[in-house]
Amino acid sequence: MPFVYMLCCADGSLYTGIAKDADKRLKQHQAGRGGSYTRARRPVRMVWRREVATWREAMQAERAIKRLPRTKKLALLQTPGGQVGTSDGSCVTGLLT
Repeated sequence: MPFVYMLCCADGSLYTGIAKDADKRLKQHQAGRGGSYTRARRPVRMVWRREVATWREAMQAERAIKRLPRTKKLALLQTPGGQVGTSDGSCVTGLLT
């Protein structure tokens, strides 16, 4: 099943994407093969992911998350069932002001 995920980039920005294998996709991002946005903002780490039933649902969720303001994305990181590891606050710094 596909995943919707958010990465925290080195500059504190959040990147949202979809993948069939979230762990493999993270490794691609970390190696600079995940896309131009994350390539320029490494290192990245996965801070949120959620498994969905279909690829269509993943694309719809990605689109909806990308439209959210940063404050709502940060709130989404706090929802049960989606967190990956713990945040050191680097993605929060400067995003709430």
